[in-house]
Amino acid sequence: MGVPTAIELLEDLIIDLEGKLNLAPGEDPIVDNTSKTQSTNKKQNEKKQKAKPVIETKAPASDLDQPDICKLEFKVGLITKVWAHPDADKLYCEEIDCGEEGGARQIASGLRHHYSEEEMLGKKVLVVANLKAKSLVGFKSHGMVLCAVQVNEDGSEKVEFVEPPDGAPLGEVVTFEGLPPPSPISAAQVEKKKVFAACMDGMKTNNDCIGTWNGHVFMTSAGPCRGRTVKGGVMR
Repeated sequence: MGVPTAIELLEDLIIDLEGKLNLAPGEDPIVDNTSKTQSTNKKQNEKKQKAKPVIETKAPASDLDQPDICKLEFKVGLITKVWAHPDADKLYCEEIDCGEEGGARQIASGLRHHYSEEEMLGKKVLVVANLKAKSLVGFKSHGMVLCAVQVNEDGSEKVEFVEPPDGAPLGEVVTFEGLPPPSPISAAQVEKKKVFAACMDGMKTNNDCIGTWNGHVFMTSAGPCRGRTVKGGVMR
């Protein structure tokens, strides 16, 4: 035999290397090994996924499954400032302390024909707190004050606050006798689903002037909320 050429020596080295790496002749050790590794990892992951137990969890009950009245948020508030709206003869502008970290809410109410400023100031009221803020003749109102209304024989209206008892703390959220605890939804949801409008037909004072929704009393930790004199009046 003659002396092996450089090419022959190189070919022998390649054949020897293929044997050590268990490669078929001509197989690329880098690319194919990577492919094999990826394939092995894929199979291992598939086994892990198959072996992983499936745990079913029940989603919490949606706030939207609550009675409509429980989707609203009625808070105990105190009128700390009141002034006549400069551009609307029926509106008062108020600052109402609802015990919130952000400070007093600004709310507009069409009560100038029913209360004087002196009668408004310092009054404890119920604020519907999760309504979308609206601009009333240029004044942005963040909620509304709940009142009871009685229509007189001459067509005029008697309007008075539905008041929480004196002992009810500011910011307390009203509950409803015989119903689940309130789970208020967002202002956007209240607006979209017309929740307040849906509740209005059921919101009335009873024969004791106590605020109710379909007979369920508006309650605080200090007792029920009520008007002063309006019996069987709608609440709005």
